[in-house]
Amino acid sequence: MSVLDELGLPPLPEALPRPVVDNHTHLTSTAEYSGLQVADNLALAAGVGVTRLIEVGCDVESARFAVELAGADPQVRAAVALHPNDVARTFLKAGESRLEADLAVIEELCADPGVVAVGETGLDYFRTREAEGRRAQEVAFRRHVQWAKRLGKTLMIHDRDAHDDILRVLDDEGVPERFVMHCFSGDADFAHRCLERGGWLSFPGVVTFGSAEALREAALATPLDRILVETDAPYLTPKPQRGKANAPYLLPHTVRFLAELLDVDLAEFCDQVTANTFAAYGGRWGDA
Repeated sequence: MSVLDELGLPPLPEALPRPVVDNHTHLTSTAEYSGLQVADNLALAAGVGVTRLIEVGCDVESARFAVELAGADPQVRAAVALHPNDVARTFLKAGESRLEADLAVIEELCADPGVVAVGETGLDYFRTREAEGRRAQEVAFRRHVQWAKRLGKTLMIHDRDAHDDILRVLDDEGVPERFVMHCFSGDADFAHRCLERGGWLSFPGVVTFGSAEALREAALATPLDRILVETDAPYLTPKPQRGKANAPYLLPHTVRFLAELLDVDLAEFCDQVTANTFAAYGGRWGDA
């Protein structure tokens, strides 16, 4: 019995014809959520053509793990930040001094050579409703933007129900040389506004959902050289496995869907996604 059968996880999809990069995933959360351990997760992903990935740390503990894993495995690079919802929770429950202490740790981790992005940082108005929590999110977001610019690293942005304020903060602080709209959730108009500022748009499995017509219109409005693909595992599992636990090995479902939507040869699209990811994060890595 395979590890997927043992854990009741979706089967392996058909392998992609060319390697791609999952530019946003959470291996530690996947292990906690589904039981799929990191080593198995990486091996399964590589077996279907997802040969590189970015492990995203959203709090001090997971950020430290991301940095350690990137230092140990050439298949992996790291992104580190305090997630906006973690910012709000820490501020509201533990106070400003604790939040500042956590931010200081993240700032130090951002300088590690295995870290290719400062993120995911941004604003989340869906889960954080309190005005004080939202103000803390913005303060922390501005801090992360400043670190990305100072360190010359990509800014990875989390944006949920906060489109206008995300762009306001970016314009106020000055847009970094490279930024990625993680788990892009806007329509074609918002896509254009992000693209005008030089961003890359990262599409999750949501683009495969029947209800996501506006997101598909955004993908169609995005130049091929500005498209990235992600799992955000263990969440947002693409069709035909929607509702089950996600993992990087399921990324081929989203890649195939987008190639068909955009009417691009699958192998060419894989190569384009890989090239885009290297451009978005400032260079290639690994020999996979």
